[in-house]
Amino acid sequence: MVSKRVGDFMKIRACCACLLVLSTASPAVSATGPVLFDGTIVAACTLTVTQNGTLDVSTDLQTLSSKIGTGSPGSVTLVTTGGVAVSVDPVTTVTVPVGDPATTWVPTYLTAGATNFAEGGTSNAISGPGLSTVTVHLVGTKGGSDRFSAGAYSATVIVRCE
Repeated sequence: MVSKRVGDFMKIRACCACLLVLSTASPAVSATGPVLFDGTIVAACTLTVTQNGTLDVSTDLQTLSSKIGTGSPGSVTLVTTGGVAVSVDPVTTVTVPVGDPATTWVPTYLTAGATNFAEGGTSNAISGPGLSTVTVHLVGTKGGSDRFSAGAYSATVIVRCE
């Protein structure tokens, strides 16, 4: 029985030696696989109002403006990937005292930062990415002998980035 075990042991040892020789003698199998990464950045922007504007009246009561006296512009932070345009819409939402004669409202804006545009009211294309401050002004004027009357005034200027 001992000799059978020794014989079995010798067979196992011979098989192991054979496997060892085969495993070291044959080349390793290798493989490669490409990993592709895709991404798309769409033209986008965000607008954050950081300060509302205030209006002051001229001494002749014919102009109500963010540019005179204690008036101040509104401020909006613009962050974009580029490939967009910035603009201001015509004023459509106003609150005026009862009986106040018609007012012509003209919004304008300028930008400073990654994109710099001089003050104006037309749309401007932004080609590159970055952060800019949009300064928004509003001027309301009366024609002829019309004057701003006493009371509260408010107007909304929509800044657009698309």
